[in-house]
Amino acid sequence: MDLGLTGKVAIVTGSARGLGAATARRLAQEGAKVVITDINGELAQATAKALQDEGLAAHCIVGDITKGADVQRLVDETVAHFGGVHILVNNAGAPRDKYLVKMSEDDWDFVMAVMLKGAFLAAKAVMPHFIDQGWGRIINISSRAHLGNPTQANYSAAKAGLIGMAKALSKEEGRYGVTCNCVAPGFMETEMVKALPTYETIKDNAIAAQPVKRVGQPDDIADAVAFLASERAGFISGEVLHVTGGRYG
Repeated sequence: MDLGLTGKVAIVTGSARGLGAATARRLAQEGAKVVITDINGELAQATAKALQDEGLAAHCIVGDITKGADVQRLVDETVAHFGGVHILVNNAGAPRDKYLVKMSEDDWDFVMAVMLKGAFLAAKAVMPHFIDQGWGRIINISSRAHLGNPTQANYSAAKAGLIGMAKALSKEEGRYGVTCNCVAPGFMETEMVKALPTYETIKDNAIAAQPVKRVGQPDDIADAVAFLASERAGFISGEVLHVTGGRYG
């Protein structure tokens, strides 16, 4: 199936590794030109080079998604390098899991800044380009955690906020040919998750709670994002696609 992504330019935030890197690779494999952006410059450069070595169109821009000047520079450099911008994947995120009574104000603010403020800044920066060209795609990477997880009041709230943002933008920007949707991953086998000391226990518990009895892979998310970014999904907006193996609770 031709997704119609050839020549489109995509920014994937937090794409130095994990779900973001897999998503950038899949979009590039579908013919898009991708921007790898992350606060981890060394890793981001390595990821972009790996894509380039595969013959894919990739460019690295290092920056802090929580700073407006960095985000505007990201979009300006993307347009200067690739000639435009058509797709934004708000993937950047980081947990600081604690029970509420032990959660500091900084724990709350950090998670909100990376996920919600970062997505706001990025969407605001790309939107004038989307409006001018009459076409754009925003995909927010939410999480099954938007339904609530213990020790994740900050993370769950931020992921739920990304859904609210997507639904608001779908109504606000649809007249300009812009769609905005969310992908909500379940348990995914990323490098960060596999490095946890309790990984095996977490994996076993997740599989036990899922109708589909296997571990989710980054490519499962990448495939979902590629579809929502494509011409094939042009009449889908304001939706949440759960990629959880059938788990919702």
